[in-house]
Amino acid sequence: MPRQSKPGRPVIFGEVLYDHFPDGNKVLGGAPFNVAWHLRGFGLNPLLVSRIGNDEAGQEILMHMRDWGLAIQGIQIDAGHPTGVVQIELQDGQPAYTIVPDQAYDHISYSLLKDCLGQQFISVLYHGSLATRSEVSRDTLQQLVAASRPLRFVDINLRPPWWDPETIKELIAGAEWLKLNDQEMAELTGNETDSSREREVVAREMLERYRLESIVLTEGERGACIINDQKTMCGASAPVSDIQDTVGAGDAFSAVCLLGYSHGWDDQVTLGRALDFAASICQQRGAIIHDPEFYAGFLMRWTHSS
Repeated sequence: MPRQSKPGRPVIFGEVLYDHFPDGNKVLGGAPFNVAWHLRGFGLNPLLVSRIGNDEAGQEILMHMRDWGLAIQGIQIDAGHPTGVVQIELQDGQPAYTIVPDQAYDHISYSLLKDCLGQQFISVLYHGSLATRSEVSRDTLQQLVAASRPLRFVDINLRPPWWDPETIKELIAGAEWLKLNDQEMAELTGNETDSSREREVVAREMLERYRLESIVLTEGERGACIINDQKTMCGASAPVSDIQDTVGAGDAFSAVCLLGYSHGWDDQVTLGRALDFAASICQQRGAIIHDPEFYAGFLMRWTHSS
């Protein structure tokens, strides 16, 4: 993502919900929410655009956002649909998701979003694919992109049955950056790969097909790569001694990619720091951290290593 940071405010669009775990615990989640939370922890002031129910879960979300200093102006209240829920089961340490349909985040209103944004400039627009499963939220995102023409970081999350190839292709078209994992790349392209070299070839085909600036390809335990038309930069996953779960690790990675763009970091630096932070999230239960010192520690270490 090596381009000069654009002035303005990062806008994060999509779902905010509660992840419900088998032991009865519930944890704030949703990839866009997680990304916005991390960016705020790192000192940025993102605008999270989502929709919650007029219910207890929704009020809890607003309370947590206020306590964290995360702006709530982009959160719409829906009287007819509940705050989002995802049921999570851990199978050999890996999360399996049951995503409940017709939730508040499926009904994000463009008119309310337009009023909220006003004359603010968008430095970068982050969004995934889950919130576009519904026509209402998908149309809102399309209108936002058409009206403001922001730089876009698209973070694909293929959650069956809530995606189809044509919708995903439409989301990718016109974006600057695309993040996906090796399995998602195989599903989208139909190309199963056995080596990092083969995955790079497929990624470069996607770069050209969709006229992307960069692809951020995560490969689980193998690490991740940032691939652009000039070079490929790869990094190994940081070691994790005590894995709690991997929920939210990809969102943590995305947040640091956006942070790197905001601060003008070199791609190789961004990649290493994103891998480092994602590994630390795997040592926590759930996807977000409520301790500001957790983020301050990373910022201090990164500042000293610059």
